[in-house]
Amino acid sequence: MAKRLQFKKNSFGIKKISKRGLSAIVITVILIAVSIAAIGLVWSFASNMINKQVKNSEACFGNFDKVVLNKQYTCYNELGSTDPYTYTLQFSLGIGDVSVDKVIVGVSSPAEIKSYPITNIAGTVPGLDGSDLKLPDKNAGKTYTTADIFNSKIDSIQITPVINGVQCSVSDSVEQIADCAMMGGF
Repeated sequence: MAKRLQFKKNSFGIKKISKRGLSAIVITVILIAVSIAAIGLVWSFASNMINKQVKNSEACFGNFDKVVLNKQYTCYNELGSTDPYTYTLQFSLGIGDVSVDKVIVGVSSPAEIKSYPITNIAGTVPGLDGSDLKLPDKNAGKTYTTADIFNSKIDSIQITPVINGVQCSVSDSVEQIADCAMMGGF
């Protein structure tokens, strides 16, 4: 329980604070200092979190439709007619006016899910056909073929761009993939 300030008059009629009242002032000053320190810590933590989220959203903002799948050249190839059927995938990426570090291509079938990270640096990509694979340049497209064999019909493909080191959300997907033989045998 805080003590009330008590003033005493000395022999000259000047009021002075008693020692009992001084402890309440000290406690009040300490409480104010602790409150200011706590506010500073919370502000620092919140500010860092907000700045990080702003950086992430700035990298992906406005680039949603600039990394796409070209559905005209995205199809599956059936390799065998015996049970179980085996398939490969051909897909085409298009990149608009944006600098992309990497595109992660996710392919799924009822039996399996596989991903293929394609970067700007030419090289091999495990599971894709070719040795000098890299992303297409700005405002260009490129078609890739999987070397992986899928043991069931491929359901969907989705692409996720990585821009300025930040992985964005899925920018495009195809849910119904056509048979390449029906599309003119690409």
